[in-house]
Amino acid sequence: MKSIQMVDLAAQYDRLKTDIDAAMNEVIVRSQFIQGEAVRQFEQNLAEKLDVPFVWGCGNGTDALQMAFMALELNPGDEIIVPSFNYIAAAEAAALMGLKPVFVDVDEHTFCIDPISVKNAIKTNTKAIVAVHLFGQCAPMEELLDLAKAHQLFVIEDTAQAIGAQYTFSDGRIRYAGTMGDVGTLSFFPSKNLGCYGDGGAVLTRSEPLAERLKMIRNHGQKVKYTHEIIGINSRLDTLQAAILDVKLKHLDSFTAARQALAKNYSEAFSKIAGLIPPSISAQSTHVFHQYTLRCTHGNRQALADFLKSKGIPTMIYYPIALHLQPVFKAEHGELNLPVSLRLCDEVISLPMHTEMTDEQRAYIIGAVCEFFS
Repeated sequence: MKSIQMVDLAAQYDRLKTDIDAAMNEVIVRSQFIQGEAVRQFEQNLAEKLDVPFVWGCGNGTDALQMAFMALELNPGDEIIVPSFNYIAAAEAAALMGLKPVFVDVDEHTFCIDPISVKNAIKTNTKAIVAVHLFGQCAPMEELLDLAKAHQLFVIEDTAQAIGAQYTFSDGRIRYAGTMGDVGTLSFFPSKNLGCYGDGGAVLTRSEPLAERLKMIRNHGQKVKYTHEIIGINSRLDTLQAAILDVKLKHLDSFTAARQALAKNYSEAFSKIAGLIPPSISAQSTHVFHQYTLRCTHGNRQALADFLKSKGIPTMIYYPIALHLQPVFKAEHGELNLPVSLRLCDEVISLPMHTEMTDEQRAYIIGAVCEFFS
């Protein structure tokens, strides 16, 4: 049996090699490496796929978040609500701009930001909510958008892990993750559901004025070359990466289906194991399973990880330290009472999840987990 990896990018490339090589070769022959035709084509195709009018590629997912804060004209001292059980990118980008991240708790079932915790954190200086669609499913957008409307707040969607997930509103409307708030952000880091072969990201919006600002911000604040109307940054999606992504975008639905099928197999096998809780799926959202994250509730997470490692099965902990307890934030935020985030940091463990998993590998992983708990 081929060795098991958390994400098997090589096997996916082997399957798509002919089309990817041809797309890369076309870029090299044209030699339009910055803002070439492939960037425009990918942006257009992604906009059509996600049913959103404006998509601009950028350098990476963290830049996308910074661009969103800049486009919304947030100022130093403004408070930005972010979940503590999360990767640092949104809080880091906010702090870099002099904004104040305010950490809130998450739902113990979906792992996404908790609207009640958000409501309790809103103050006079609160300006925005960062809705992180964690591990592949949408945050509770209807409640968050209602809170934002009531308090005149912006909503930024961090969609780095959930491209293609769909959210259903109570009135029956269905929208893709990243297309519901003021600005959505994407990451195309290689291991993401839609990943390139380096760094890459994008911003999404339905607002034409915001779209215009975002497009300027990614290119030094200019619409016309050498005429800089606002302060911007240098964050453009490489043409080579856009060409790769455009090939992969055609396969996004099949990628999602493969991930969902693997997650279903995992959950069916693990649902009756005492002390092991498979991921929950929100009734309002589909789940695209960027990660398959379980909870070990009997204090045996490390023992499980060690056992699986001995069997040649990798695992990861996303995330071992809540953001409010990270060294960079602990002095100011360490006294916060966010019990769910703390509990999840002690319990979660992620199993291999990717589009190229073989039946033999899947059965081997499931058998090993069941063996440990037996």
